[in-house]
Amino acid sequence: MKRRIRRRPNVTPDLDITAFMNLMVILVPFLLITAVFSRVTVLDLYLPPESSESSLATEKFRLEIVLRKEEITVYEASSGMSAVIKAINGQFDYVRLGDHLAMLKKKFPGKRAAAILPEPDVSYDVLVQVMDHVRMRETNVGTQSSKATKTPVSTTEELFPGISIGDAPDKKGARR
Repeated sequence: MKRRIRRRPNVTPDLDITAFMNLMVILVPFLLITAVFSRVTVLDLYLPPESSESSLATEKFRLEIVLRKEEITVYEASSGMSAVIKAINGQFDYVRLGDHLAMLKKKFPGKRAAAILPEPDVSYDVLVQVMDHVRMRETNVGTQSSKATKTPVSTTEELFPGISIGDAPDKKGARR
């Protein structure tokens, strides 16, 4: 008897991608939904103008906010007005800073430029907080009554949105 050798034909098995498709059906909408919540904000900053004797003589308004680790100094050159806000327990009074800047804005309504001059050891959070308060200020107008609660109503006013960043002068140094 002769044995018959039977060869099976080479058949490629089907690829089962059901599990992969299930993963994609869940993963793609999840990634699309979470991507909507990420938002990037860009703030335009400017370099301070070069200081020369002729430009300083013609320029009347120059607002400088010097950030040090222990204090914020607001100085306006034409009027000589300045304010020093000391840090209490490492926290600054940003409301007082906004009030002083609002007073300067009322005195110089057409001006939009301010120079923020931080020292190298000032934290990034303080710099951002100061930039936000220099650009705009929220003021409480009153309260709005509903049946259950009274909610405060606030408005924002623009102060000095043209922010430029530079280096703080040394403590002993004179104003430029």
